Amino acid sequence: MDSDGVGQMNSQPMRELVHRRGDYGIDAPYILSGLVTVGAVLLIAAAISLWIFHMPGVATGCLVGAALTFASAASYFYTTRHGKFVVWAQLLSQAGLRGDERIIDLGCGRGAVLLMAAQLLPRGSATGVDIWRTFDQSGNNPEVTRRNAEREGVLDRIELLTADIRSIPLPDDSFGVIVSSLAIHNLSNPAARDEVIDEAVRLMRPGGTLFIADIRATSAYADRLRHRGMADVVMRYLGWRFCYGGPFFATKLVTARKPE
Repeated sequence: MDSDGVGQMNSQPMRELVHRRGDYGIDAPYILSGLVTVGAVLLIAAAISLWIFHMPGVATGCLVGAALTFASAASYFYTTRHGKFVVWAQLLSQAGLRGDERIIDLGCGRGAVLLMAAQLLPRGSATGVDIWRTFDQSGNNPEVTRRNAEREGVLDRIELLTADIRSIPLPDDSFGVIVSSLAIHNLSNPAARDEVIDEAVRLMRPGGTLFIADIRATSAYADRLRHRGMADVVMRYLGWRFCYGGPFFATKLVTARKPE
């Protein structure tokens, strides 16, 4: 394992997983644009402070703030366009998949995790559920996800479903693996997030596994899973590759197994 808890990726299959052919947009694009805007404003403020008001101390402070803001923007852009794929490729490659599982992605968006999982399922299938809000991901649309699936060569292995992830119209015990990446936190109400966890438990087959990556409320997810009787509930940080702009926005992973 390397220093951030994600193992080294030496195998050709893992390199193929990381090499994405589709276009997966920007997570919460308003945050990235906000960081860039703040950085630009700080640069302008530095120039005004130095050249008009002759206040070098203030100008220096503004320049430091701008540098930190642009560094956060760079981290955010790296994570949303590349880093998260590296991490998820590692997680899925180490999940022990046989290749015939049924997997569901709660809040699949443009398919970043859904289609990567589908590549590992030559005899299985992957279902993506979303309400397709562009506020949460730029260009979020089921047709975009289908085009990405075609580019990744897995269109015949996926199914897309427009539904609230708190109430998915599918039978109990339908899936051997459940994944979710940066979706559940978009529900601001803790009770609503509990409903998503309950729905995941309902859909998971006995012996099935759950992987939730999120930037907040992960301790609550873990507590809810334990309350619902799930086994092997573990929470850990996913390292700098999955850090949205700084250590205060680092992604954590919650894993659990449904007892047989």
